[in-house]
Amino acid sequence: MDKFINVALDGMGGDNAPLEIVKGAVEAVNESDRIKVYITGDSDVINGELNKYTYNKEQIEVVHTTQVIETAEPPVMAIRRKKDSSLVKALNLVKEGTCDGYVSAGSTGATLVGGQVIVGRLPGVDRAPLAPLIPTAKGFSLLIDCGANVDARANHLLQFAKMGSVYMESIRGVKSPKVGIVNIGAEEEKGNALVKEAFPLLKNCPDIHFIGSVEARDIIYGEADVIVCEAFTGNVVLKTIEGVGGMLISKVKESFMSSFKSKIGALLVKDSLKAMFKTFSTEEYGGAPMLGLNGLVVKTHGSSKAKEIKNSILQCIDFSEQNINQKIKDKISV
Repeated sequence: MDKFINVALDGMGGDNAPLEIVKGAVEAVNESDRIKVYITGDSDVINGELNKYTYNKEQIEVVHTTQVIETAEPPVMAIRRKKDSSLVKALNLVKEGTCDGYVSAGSTGATLVGGQVIVGRLPGVDRAPLAPLIPTAKGFSLLIDCGANVDARANHLLQFAKMGSVYMESIRGVKSPKVGIVNIGAEEEKGNALVKEAFPLLKNCPDIHFIGSVEARDIIYGEADVIVCEAFTGNVVLKTIEGVGGMLISKVKESFMSSFKSKIGALLVKDSLKAMFKTFSTEEYGGAPMLGLNGLVVKTHGSSKAKEIKNSILQCIDFSEQNINQKIKDKISV
């Protein structure tokens, strides 16, 4: 069999660690014999969870650590002081080449800092953006950046567009992905100083399929495959979409349970409803990759359950097999 694709998993990070983290790792290796997972954390605790399951023992290895970085800790200080934490140890496994990718539901700030400082950026990459998939009427789009660079400059947005295009074409099979920049209107002259400066750079770049400005209300309709913005705007867009999606699902369920007649109707459309609800589920897409680093860094929701952890681990297969880092290096150097 070919060499394993090795993934470092922060076993102590997240609201549901280690129970759901370990379960997700087991589900991943039971689904694919291409993956080996290195789970970092307290070995007694992790092994106690692993003993509940049946899996190929060659595909999971526990790396003992003695510290945990909590969500509320200052990221830079936590990275410096807690070098034997599950999060830092997992990132170092990627840095030293033992692992191809990293997955964590733990501290977002520490993951973003550690990704830049420990794993390091690819040559030519100025900033590494966080890029989740978001549900749209046409399937999904890549939102880049959603949390890593709130002070991005125009040339950074150009690099985000290039990296996002590589990811969508290679990983998601979208040929010549449409790139749009988040703006307050469709006209080229609209926007703040950053958007006005970035627009001509994107427009004149031959390496991307730029379609112009995309207003927030049009994002959810799938007007663009790659949505470019700085992290403050991106995070607001992401949290709004997640909030509205959750509210709509809740209201639909509430409506169908409101009377006997509506309950009968719910039974008739149950399968269709399940398919619709599935499109809003973050678990289906895995975590958000941090692009432009010397290895794959994936951040999942702090509340992640096993399914999202599993899908985040499995997405490392395509990332590695498609040689995304080399494609990003080639695209950025142009």
